[in-house]
Amino acid sequence: MPKFVIEREIAGAGKLRAAELKAISQKSCGVLNQMGPRIQWIQSFVTGDKMYCVYIAPDEKSVREHAEKGGFPANRVSAISTIIDPTTAE
Repeated sequence: MPKFVIEREIAGAGKLRAAELKAISQKSCGVLNQMGPRIQWIQSFVTGDKMYCVYIAPDEKSVREHAEKGGFPANRVSAISTIIDPTTAE
């Protein structure tokens, strides 16, 4: 199943409190439960004004549907072609 990185522009994302992040996570999980098991949220990285989220989904359309249903921005959706890490150098 393909993996995607979603870039979400959210002003002040890095300053969101734990309760706010929990509410966002709960909303996302609720939408995912409604959409079924073919789309999965792996993890997200929160920076100053953006979130970068990694999802497994059948296609970009599913990722964008999740964003729309959840009320989340999906400013850029990129399919992951390859994953590398330090072990790639070995």
